Amino acid sequence: MPRPSGSSAPRPLSLAEIAALVGGRVAGDAAVTVRAPAVLDSRLGEPGGLFVAMAGEHVDGHDYAGRTRATAVLGSRPTPLPTVVVDDVPAALQTLAAHAVARLRERLTVVAVTGSQGKTSTKDLLSVVLSGAGPTVATHGSYNNELGVPLTMLRAGPHTRFLALEMGARHVGDIARLTGLVAPDVAVVLNVGKAHIGEFGSRAAIERTKGELVRGLAPGGTAVLNADDPRVVAMRALTDGPVLTFGRAEHADVRIEDLVLDRRGRATFTLRAADAPARVALPFVGAHQALNAAAAAAAGLAAGVPLVTSAVALSTASLSRWRLELRTLACGATLLNDSYNANPDSTRAALDTLASMAGRRRIAVLGAMLELGADSEAEHRAVGAYAAARADLVAVVGDTARPVAEAAGERAIALSDNESAVGWLREQLTDGDIVLVKASRGGRLDEVAAALG
Repeated sequence: MPRPSGSSAPRPLSLAEIAALVGGRVAGDAAVTVRAPAVLDSRLGEPGGLFVAMAGEHVDGHDYAGRTRATAVLGSRPTPLPTVVVDDVPAALQTLAAHAVARLRERLTVVAVTGSQGKTSTKDLLSVVLSGAGPTVATHGSYNNELGVPLTMLRAGPHTRFLALEMGARHVGDIARLTGLVAPDVAVVLNVGKAHIGEFGSRAAIERTKGELVRGLAPGGTAVLNADDPRVVAMRALTDGPVLTFGRAEHADVRIEDLVLDRRGRATFTLRAADAPARVALPFVGAHQALNAAAAAAAGLAAGVPLVTSAVALSTASLSRWRLELRTLACGATLLNDSYNANPDSTRAALDTLASMAGRRRIAVLGAMLELGADSEAEHRAVGAYAAARADLVAVVGDTARPVAEAAGERAIALSDNESAVGWLREQLTDGDIVLVKASRGGRLDEVAAALG
């Protein structure tokens, strides 16, 4: 398992101090001091660190306390290690994180990112932009919920200059609760799409939830909004503070111009702010990543990073795993692994990227898009028609995604499961082919990508 990157030494706290802060009691030596980051995975624990033991439906973290290298535990019952025992572990973790960051706010700038898609990639780009200006702690992967955000906050220390937080949501009020832990100085809203619409119930509910980030700004904080998304740019009405916009729109404060793609689908473009241009050449694929880069650059401006500095940083950036990862297979085919997650908008963006790349055949391997509610079949059919116009072959994996194959028509083949997909691809792929792998996390198409070598 990878260890969280970008950690900074947090302020040391004894277990007695932690217990007093979170309303718990200490089982064991109360003088033990926590001086390293908190983790949810016992395997990632460090000496001096805090293992947060969660009792889940299938796995109880308390049972792993004896195996971690962490020094102490935050849990709901005593463990073999010195433990702060509380009734509600998530609430205690959040209280501890809020306290820790509050002590740092005098010199700490907090930048938060949300949106229906592109959050993690934008957070990755933002981390690179901010790191050039000062020590930065950023969300690891997609740890963007009520547990992941406080874990990231607890990695900040006295020398941290920027804290970049990805904030996700599945219900109205989720982001408001996160901004209740830490009010951002800069709030970036990327888009209002259809991700998790089955949970939210409507686009209006998604819009309201994303807007919670703007409403949660610290006094005088800056909203950074997508000028190309009417639902997002309308959020300027939610704040009395400064607003910066980004996008291709003529009126955007940070504008994308002259975008071109090379034969592998990598974008080169100009970012222009206040008539000062800066050229960016992204080292990864996808025209849609130009918008994420513009968002990161606009947030950088709000945090005091010059545009030209951001442009240089963006040209050296990398993304979290399984986000349009490009790899050459032993057979000579090119794999475009975008298997981390999927919704209708992100799938279309991935298909556009596939279509932009030069190759013998373009093959789209698509699985189910989950949490789409009553619109699920219609959305899968729409993606199937879109895929048929952009790929030479469309391999559809699993029964839930079968409407994709039906809409893609003669270009499609329906495969029952991941094992069947791997077998079919091994027979099909040859030198010069480009294959995209894309589905919601529940489809586990990363296993298909990994099996291809």
